[in-house]
Amino acid sequence: MCCRWIVNRSIDSLPDDIDELRTVALNAIAERDAAIAERDRVIELNDRLRGLLRKAQGFEPKSERLAKLHPDQLNLALEDLEQAIAKAEASEENRQAADVPPRKRRINRGALPAHLPRIHETVAPADMSCPCCKSQMHVIGEETSERLDVIPTQYRVIVTHRPRFACRGCEKIVEAPAPEHLIKSGLPTEALVASVLVAKYGWHVPLYRQSKMLASQGIDLDRSTLAFWVGYAAAELMPLYGRLKANLLTSAKLAVDETPVPVLDPGRGQTKTGYFWAMARDDRPWGGTDPPAVVYTYAPGRGSEHLERLLANYRGIVQCDGYAPYKKLSADRITVAFCWSHLRREFFKIAERGDAPIATEAVARIAQIYAVEKDVRGTSADARRAARQAKSRRLTDALKTFFGHQLARLSGGSDTAKIIRYGLRHWDGLIRFLDDGRIELDTNIVERSMRPQALTRKNALFAGHDDGAENWAILASLIETAKLSGVDPHAWLADVLTRLINLWPNNRLDELLPWTWAAARQQQLAA
Repeated sequence: MCCRWIVNRSIDSLPDDIDELRTVALNAIAERDAAIAERDRVIELNDRLRGLLRKAQGFEPKSERLAKLHPDQLNLALEDLEQAIAKAEASEENRQAADVPPRKRRINRGALPAHLPRIHETVAPADMSCPCCKSQMHVIGEETSERLDVIPTQYRVIVTHRPRFACRGCEKIVEAPAPEHLIKSGLPTEALVASVLVAKYGWHVPLYRQSKMLASQGIDLDRSTLAFWVGYAAAELMPLYGRLKANLLTSAKLAVDETPVPVLDPGRGQTKTGYFWAMARDDRPWGGTDPPAVVYTYAPGRGSEHLERLLANYRGIVQCDGYAPYKKLSADRITVAFCWSHLRREFFKIAERGDAPIATEAVARIAQIYAVEKDVRGTSADARRAARQAKSRRLTDALKTFFGHQLARLSGGSDTAKIIRYGLRHWDGLIRFLDDGRIELDTNIVERSMRPQALTRKNALFAGHDDGAENWAILASLIETAKLSGVDPHAWLADVLTRLINLWPNNRLDELLPWTWAAARQQQLAA
């Protein structure tokens, strides 16, 4: 009886079970089709990206071609790839049927800074009555999202009124003194001048382009007027630049490099080559307390006399490339450490040609030394030294032995032999990092600091005069140091210019350096 009931019960429910099975099967088929479509989409997108990468590589088959690109060119190529991905995703979403839920878009919003003002808007149903029973509904919660908005650059006019007061009894007239301005009886506020400076030396926008941008707002200011403002600002900021330079020269270690700057030579009607000598400090990799900073010094040449003048009173470590004047620095005051990145770069140039086993192995061996550095980055100088003694020393010893063996086998005039001899000639300076945890493997900090000036040089073509190049060095030093310190260069410069024109005392210039200014501003906000 029990078994018969079970059979009858199963037969009675069979139609419902068939419908349920049909629904499950249809869902499985839909999921399979969606997976196939997703696979095809990914394959198509990969093919498209491979094509774009081939264009970025200049249609060369070797992936090493990307390594030849300037970092800024590579960034532009990657931006194009990212834009292509976004365009493909947007096009696909537009093609999807209305009843098919779109794929979840990848989001990389990050956290929006807390100091930004928030404009709150509420999106509520038009009808607050229940769609079922028409009763009045009440709030039980809400979803909140944040989006980043922008107000385009807005120029305004500050109208300053100074009323005159007279005494009815003695007819004495009193008027408040006019506030100090950087440009006497001129149009710009200090904030506007700071904007021009940061745009030119921080974001590489030449003055003639800024003039056109102002003209689009109906403001007629030619390039020569903006240049006049820049010159006045450089003169006002020169004492602060001198203080920044003096602060940097007290550092235990400096990375130093030089880069050419085309300068107009009025007497000959063409350009000559001047140089920016850059000194950079970044002690964060070993936990040093000195803030990061960079100072550019303009010199009309690249000779050793300019380097000696720059470091005349310096005592400490100079990290640099193998350029001859660095080797002439006084050993009594200065310890010279050479850059592994320059050596590795030369081997890489040969290795990327192909069929260069010695250069390829040299690059791989140097990469092992860098791997040790990656593990100890951010630890104390003593911890870095201990790790280098335990791990890096055997790697450098083996590399030197490898160089010796290969040099005996190579033709003396080959490119690889020349690079090996370069490494052996500079060996003492290259391995100096083993005994001092403060020394880096390379001079990347100063090379990174050179890139912004290369962009400014590319956009401006040349400096108009030696004095113009000196102004460039002053303003670029202050702005790049502010950026290294995580300080908004415009807010800082606008405030600093206002203080300087109001007779800020020279013995308190340290308070205006970017890191000190930022700390004081944080204390004010916290209070």
